[in-house]
Amino acid sequence: MAVVLDLINNPRPRHPEKAHKPDSAVLPKPDWIRVKAPVSRGYAETHALMRANGLHTVCEEAGCPNIGECWDKKHATFMIMGDTCTRACAFCNVKTGLPAALDASEPQHVGEATAKLGLSHIVVTSVDRDDLADGGAQHFADTITAIRRHAPSTTIEILTPDFLRKDGAVEVVVAAKPDVFNHNLETVPSLYLSVRPGARYFHSLRLLQRVKELDPTMFTKSGIMVGLGEERNEILQVMDDLRSADVDFLTIGQYLQPTRKHAEVKRFVPPDEFKALEKIAYAKGFLMVSASPLTRSSHHAGEDFARLKAARLAKA
Repeated sequence: MAVVLDLINNPRPRHPEKAHKPDSAVLPKPDWIRVKAPVSRGYAETHALMRANGLHTVCEEAGCPNIGECWDKKHATFMIMGDTCTRACAFCNVKTGLPAALDASEPQHVGEATAKLGLSHIVVTSVDRDDLADGGAQHFADTITAIRRHAPSTTIEILTPDFLRKDGAVEVVVAAKPDVFNHNLETVPSLYLSVRPGARYFHSLRLLQRVKELDPTMFTKSGIMVGLGEERNEILQVMDDLRSADVDFLTIGQYLQPTRKHAEVKRFVPPDEFKALEKIAYAKGFLMVSASPLTRSSHHAGEDFARLKAARLAKA
C-alpha cells in the first residue's frame, strides 16, 4: 500500500537516473552563502505572470538561490523547450527524462511576457534537447525573433546547450543575432566524466570559438562552478582556454548541491578567493568578470551587459 501511495504522490521521479545512488554528504553552509526566502510582492507578481503564460524559468527549475532578489526586480531567465532535459548532469536540478514535443506558440509567449515585464535585457536558456535534429536551434532563433517583434528595444542574452553532434545548429542561432551568446563550460576538464558526462569540454570550447568566427562583434560569455574538487591551476587553465576562444565575459560561482543524490560540495570557497580569481581573470584579458559565491550566469545580467558594452568601448 505504501508503494502505491508513493507512486500516486510521485508518479515520475525528478531524477530517475540518480534514485538509486547513495546519499552524499552535505556540508553546512557558511554565513556568506545564505539568502532570504522569496516573499516580496514583486516576486509574487513575476510568479503569477510566468504561470499565466505557461512559461518555465531556470530560476525555479534549477533552484537558483537568487530567485527572490531577481523576481522582485521583475528579472527572470526564461527556460524554453520544456522543463525536462535529455542529459543527466550530476550538478543540475532540472528534471531528466524524455521531453514532450516543442510548443510552437512558446516563442510568441516569451515575446509577450518580455513586453509585459518591461524588460530592458532578457536571458533565455533551455534544457538540452538531444532528441531534436537541430538540438532546438531553430526554436532559439524563433524566440529571439519573437522578442524583437514584441520588445524591439530589449537586448537579448541566450544561454544555450552545447548542440553536440548537431551540425549547423550554432549557425542558425548566431544568424538570429542575439546580443550575448552564452554557453557554460560548468567545470574543469578533469571533472567532466563525473559532473557533466554527456558533454565534451573541447566541443563546448569550440562552440564558443565558432560564435566569434561567425560574428566577431557578438559578445560571448561562459561560466564555471567551483567547490566540486577542482584544483586552482585547473581554473586558471580554463581561463586561458576561454581567452584563446576570444570569450569576453566570465562568471565564476559556488556550486550548491540540490539534493543528497547530486554531486557533493567538496568545499565552500571563501569570498576573498573569488576576488583573487576575478583579478586574475581581468589580467588575462576578459572584458567582464563576475566572481562571487552567489554569482550565476544570469544574475545581474542586464547591469553586467551595460558594463560589458562600456568595457569594449573603453578598450577600443
